[in-house]
Amino acid sequence: MRRRILRSMLTVLTLTTVVLGLPLIYTAWLWVEDITRDDLQSKLERIATAIIVQERGDGMVLGELDTRSVQPLLPQDGKLTIIYPAPQDNASRLDIGVTQVPDPLVESLSMGTKGSLRLEVPSAPMHARQRQAVAVVALAVLASLGAAVSVAVITARRVADPLRDVAARAARLAMGDFRPDPRRHGISELDRVSDVLDSATVEIAGRLQREHALVADVSHQLRSRLTAVRLRLDELSTHADQEVVHEAEEAMAQVDRLTDAIDDLVRASRDEDAADLDPVPVMAELRGVVAEWTHPFTEKGRSLKLIGDESLLAPITGSRLREAVSVLVDNALMHGGGTCTVSVRTVRPGVDRDPLVCVEVADEGDGVRDELAPHIFDRGFSAGGSTGVGLALARALVEADGGRLELQRRRPALFAVFLGSSAYRTVNAVVTEPR
Repeated sequence: MRRRILRSMLTVLTLTTVVLGLPLIYTAWLWVEDITRDDLQSKLERIATAIIVQERGDGMVLGELDTRSVQPLLPQDGKLTIIYPAPQDNASRLDIGVTQVPDPLVESLSMGTKGSLRLEVPSAPMHARQRQAVAVVALAVLASLGAAVSVAVITARRVADPLRDVAARAARLAMGDFRPDPRRHGISELDRVSDVLDSATVEIAGRLQREHALVADVSHQLRSRLTAVRLRLDELSTHADQEVVHEAEEAMAQVDRLTDAIDDLVRASRDEDAADLDPVPVMAELRGVVAEWTHPFTEKGRSLKLIGDESLLAPITGSRLREAVSVLVDNALMHGGGTCTVSVRTVRPGVDRDPLVCVEVADEGDGVRDELAPHIFDRGFSAGGSTGVGLALARALVEADGGRLELQRRRPALFAVFLGSSAYRTVNAVVTEPR
């Protein structure tokens, strides 16, 4: 930001200096020449006065001219030429001073019928004074430019540094740093933004605190109810009928898994930074999900299978991944058809980017209608009579660990979960198109 502001200001200053400085330098050059010529004209006028004083009533003969009164008025190294009219329309000429003037600067003065004067002086002194004047003007221009650059640097810093501070504060707020910042910068607009950030900090911190308290209360109530359910199921496990005992044990296993899932989700909701997560084996995390949903698929005459690379790891929260994939598998069970395949593979999104672990959930059903696809992840949107929370929750869980969830193919439906990969086999690290 500072660099852009400074570059713009320096560009304007440079253009202004060029537009105003060059004409000023040229004017100084002409000004010295005008002063020199005016001085020569003044000398010629004084010489003409001295000559006219010596004139007789019937004219003057050049040989009778007393040059002693003219000599002091003649510039050093100068040459004066006096031209007088003579009989028979001829002109007489008298040279005073040096014989030859190198690179002369010439000025003339007419005395009417009494003749004319021509003064030659060397132009080198004038050119030296012109160069001095140009140097003085150029130094003044450069000094002005230097002062303007200093002002531009200070102004750019005064504008850019507050903007950077406000942006950094907004970034800290996005990362969960809700500490107040009393600094103000003396710029009304930025100070207004800082005031709004202060208000937002208080509001967001309050809401997060209330949400954490609500999550803790809800998780406590759920665990209490699940504990009561488990006690009832534990009593059923002593029933004489072995089928009842088997169902009770299966139900208790489900209750235990649900309790563990609640604990994991509550613990994950308190994590501050998903980037610090340890890599976990993706296939191992999904194997339990597939085992849990195999029976519901079998009851509907369908199959659920898991395929992929056992060595793939990703820095994720296991409970979030399991819940997100469970939502996708449940969606395939409710709205899809045929075999549901959960596959794990690696994709490389670009030449200069690290490979990603991709978890795909696909089925062989009719897929997602075109008018529904843009809204399928909107919370509360559902075309099948459900709550419309599942897919929105799955995307939120994946994004909480820095990943993303997308609908890669509409017919038949294929959902892809992209996760950061920390370990992969090079042989599989290639770009593949959605199937």
